[in-house]
Amino acid sequence: MRKFKGQNRLGLLSVLFAFVILWLSLPASVFAGTIDLPRTGQTTCYDASGNVITCTGTGQDGDIQAGVAWPDPRFSSNADTTITDNLTGLIWTKDAGTPTYTGSSSTCTGGTKTWTAAIDYVACLNTNNYLGHTDWRLPNINELESLVNAEQSNSATWLYSQGFNNVQSFYYWSSSTYADDTGYAWYVYMDYAYDTSYNLLDYDYFAFTVTSSTSKSGGHNDWEVTGWGENDNSKL
Repeated sequence: MRKFKGQNRLGLLSVLFAFVILWLSLPASVFAGTIDLPRTGQTTCYDASGNVITCTGTGQDGDIQAGVAWPDPRFSSNADTTITDNLTGLIWTKDAGTPTYTGSSSTCTGGTKTWTAAIDYVACLNTNNYLGHTDWRLPNINELESLVNAEQSNSATWLYSQGFNNVQSFYYWSSSTYADDTGYAWYVYMDYAYDTSYNLLDYDYFAFTVTSSTSKSGGHNDWEVTGWGENDNSKL
């Protein structure tokens, strides 16, 4: 009987050992989480001359439309004059014109500003509990890019149609710096949604504030700047 129990233990250990070997041999991709990127919004296709063509079989973005489908409506207006992006869950200020705001502690001067001034502007909004939040931030480049609709020639005009106010057909700062030269930062041009690079110390762009929190009065301390594009950077 003892011999039988010993054989059972040996068999069980052999099975466990084989399982461990199999588990360790699996590729890392098996355990990696899946990240679902959203669609770009593009549904139209073009030929080499820029003429509209039928998308079927072209392999273009308008044909494949890869990614997570956009919800309808894409954006929802909130009572506190913020707007929620139902695709990303991010909460944006309805007024995208970098407005001047006078709070209980100080006045946050709006308008275009340098990258450093844009970050200071957001900090001022948080200090003054802007729209009941204290965690606004300048969005990072991915967050800012999420507002671009690749189907539209002017994303600023499109955002107007989605409920935003004072969206400028101009440059908006991102909080993301450029890795190849950290004296530069990423930004997006809301008119054509393309990128380029300029000196942060010399150029003034808008700041579009965002948060990922729905809480108020102490819940928002993390506004950030956003940007867009391959070479979308500016010298600090």
